[in-house]
Amino acid sequence: FHLNCAEISENLVESELFGHEKGSFTGATEKKIGKLALANGGTLFLDEIATMPMSMQNKLLKALDSKTFYPVGSSKPVKSEFTLICATCEDLFEKIHNKEFRKDLFFRISGHNLEIPPLRERKPDIALLIKAFTKLSPRKIVIKQDAIDKCADYSWPGNTRELKKKVE
Repeated sequence: FHLNCAEISENLVESELFGHEKGSFTGATEKKIGKLALANGGTLFLDEIATMPMSMQNKLLKALDSKTFYPVGSSKPVKSEFTLICATCEDLFEKIHNKEFRKDLFFRISGHNLEIPPLRERKPDIALLIKAFTKLSPRKIVIKQDAIDKCADYSWPGNTRELKKKVE
């Protein structure tokens, strides 16, 4: 299961992660199962975890430590065991220094850190990524070699997401 923390409002993060009971807040017209429960026995990918609000970082840390959590509006704990994978394009050490990310959560989630250099430092990957993105497209796309060469000269500040969008 996947949750992009940057794509949802701060008010909805808790409901998305932990779920909620019907009637637990205005607009909760039915029970919702959260990503933590859905990921039970599997994997949860939290993209852009650096954007998660501090209050949710605390609740996530408790859920990871105890393997249980309470959906919003519920008095019954839910048990869930899953593998957690996190990603961010922000410097978490800087966020910790600025008190914008919990140090204890960082140490809890940082098992194997994989730092991928920006696309501008991986010029040979650009042609491979263009080929992969064209194969994923439902349309037939033909990109000439001179266009690929020009792409290799660009700095790609948006990294692979920007490249993918340009190919699309």
